[in-house]
Amino acid sequence: MINADRVRRDVIVIGGSAGSVGPVRELLAKLPSDLPATLAVVLHRSPFYATQLPWLLGLRAVLRVVEPSDGDPVLGGVVYIAPRDHHVIFDDGVMRLTRGAKEHYTRPAIDPLFRSAAARYGSRVLGVLLSGMGADGVSGLIAIKRAGGLSLVQSPSEAQFPAMPCTALAEDDVDAALPIDELAPAIVQLARGETLEAARPRLTP
Repeated sequence: MINADRVRRDVIVIGGSAGSVGPVRELLAKLPSDLPATLAVVLHRSPFYATQLPWLLGLRAVLRVVEPSDGDPVLGGVVYIAPRDHHVIFDDGVMRLTRGAKEHYTRPAIDPLFRSAAARYGSRVLGVLLSGMGADGVSGLIAIKRAGGLSLVQSPSEAQFPAMPCTALAEDDVDAALPIDELAPAIVQLARGETLEAARPRLTP
């Protein structure tokens, strides 16, 4: 049983790379308007081309989806999307944008967001890692678990690019690996402080 201590996991951080735009759109479309949580999302994206990513991701969402400006307050019921060429982190009740060194050859990167959430919010954090190549987000998930939070990954069998979820399963004590259809209700349950029944994930060769 996941979340047996019934902690409200109301700071939800989501990371993805190649093959993750569709899953994030689907995930956000399935979350209710009264979700008692703040969400922040990092998707690897080009630093050179302006896109309508928040609009695209929020097309079917009922939650407000925005690119934050530096210093924006952290609000419940809002989905913050990392802007191009900036890391986004939590800092003392506000969102901070930085142009610090690239991590995993990219900016924005997932790990800075995940680490900052773990440092600021501890056991309240739920980290979710989706499709992608490489290992961005894995050390961040480890930091979240070390701080008492929970970690979920997209089922590798469903992910278009399973390297990131597989690396997390190999290197971290991931709480569950779920398809997108099951990730959305799992997020809702955990944000509300409910328990979640899910089989312990295994990385099959």
